[in-house]
Amino acid sequence: MAATTTLGFVLPTGLSHRRGGFRVSVIRCSASPLTSSTGAAASGLVEKPWNSYDARLVLEDGSIWPAKSFGAPGTRVAELVFNTSLTGYQEILTDPSYAGQFVLMTNPQIGNTGVNLDDEESEQCFLAGLVIRSLSISTSNWRCTKTLADYLIERNLMGIYDLDTRAITRRLREEGSLNGVLSTEQTKTDEELLQIARSWDIVGIDLISDVSCKSPYEWVDKTNSEWDFNTNSRDGKSYKVIAYDFGIKHNILRRLSSYGCQITVVPSTFPASEALKMNPDGILFSNGPGDPSAVPYAVETVKELLGKVPVYGICMGHQLLGQALGGKTFKMKFGHHGGNHPVRNNRTGQVEISAQNHNYAVDPASLPGGVEVTHVNLNDGSCAGLSFPAMNVMSLQYHPEASPGPHDSDNAFREFIELMKRSKQSS
Repeated sequence: MAATTTLGFVLPTGLSHRRGGFRVSVIRCSASPLTSSTGAAASGLVEKPWNSYDARLVLEDGSIWPAKSFGAPGTRVAELVFNTSLTGYQEILTDPSYAGQFVLMTNPQIGNTGVNLDDEESEQCFLAGLVIRSLSISTSNWRCTKTLADYLIERNLMGIYDLDTRAITRRLREEGSLNGVLSTEQTKTDEELLQIARSWDIVGIDLISDVSCKSPYEWVDKTNSEWDFNTNSRDGKSYKVIAYDFGIKHNILRRLSSYGCQITVVPSTFPASEALKMNPDGILFSNGPGDPSAVPYAVETVKELLGKVPVYGICMGHQLLGQALGGKTFKMKFGHHGGNHPVRNNRTGQVEISAQNHNYAVDPASLPGGVEVTHVNLNDGSCAGLSFPAMNVMSLQYHPEASPGPHDSDNAFREFIELMKRSKQSS
């Protein structure tokens, strides 16, 4: 009797049986070429119906994690961090603050909504690679234009999956962020990749220069009306804001524009004197990647602008403000990356769930008198916001535009508007 191959077992052709009162029929199909003894299978020319382990993640602690590749091929070195966001992987891919890093998503399945042009936070991907547990086998979303795998290949971005991301996350929490190497090159030995990981260091590298714009430009886009959830307390007046681009995200600019700001975006090296000549009502220091101590030129620019006009720092901008005010920054053990970090507003006592992405923090004990810590991360007590009323300074360590993430902190943009309004009234 001929044989029919089924999932996991073989039954004679045409055989059927009853199970639980229902008749179960065996679907006929030809014998699998993987189990056939034909010359094609024996020669190894038959394509497997699944992906093979063709990539490796090698960490500086000596651990080696076999994986499957779903992005661009090659070998790249970066710092590995984990992100706890449940969604928003496209915003994370295009966030310039991830330059120099591999991002491991703790959410086990990624890719089910595909990608679309509307969710991009910049015009390119800056992170070095994406590490996930399970790649969705299908996409289902009305806004989807392509799959995540196709997107990574087009952007020349590495991606790996089918490795134990829970175990790696625990390792990062215990040992701290680790340098690592992603590679699909089978000619490179594990020892060679380990040496690359151990000889590279992200500390002290100026990552801002590579992600900042090269010349000033005007930003005019507002938040799309169907996504603009917060339209209260806007006075309709216009405020001229200069935004220093240390790796700025599009939705920060959209939220500022929606609150009535006319925005000029300038490079990270733009002279403070030229910025003041433009007679702004306020200045924004944006988010950005890496070590704030590695960009002393940016700190000097911030110092020159303090007290001249109201300023608002976000993430990297917050850290640069901390240094410019005389404080110190330090590298955290594994940083904050995700859309679910609780932050207490010390002024109101309210708790906000915030979106965060940073590996460095301001040491509040190093700040001079008069500088107020306005927000505190409730997970570890780290400084999450500053205010210095004498110089019209405000800052947040996290991302109030929350792309991706909750929108609890969106009113921080309104507070910046109020800061500029009061300054104009008193001048």
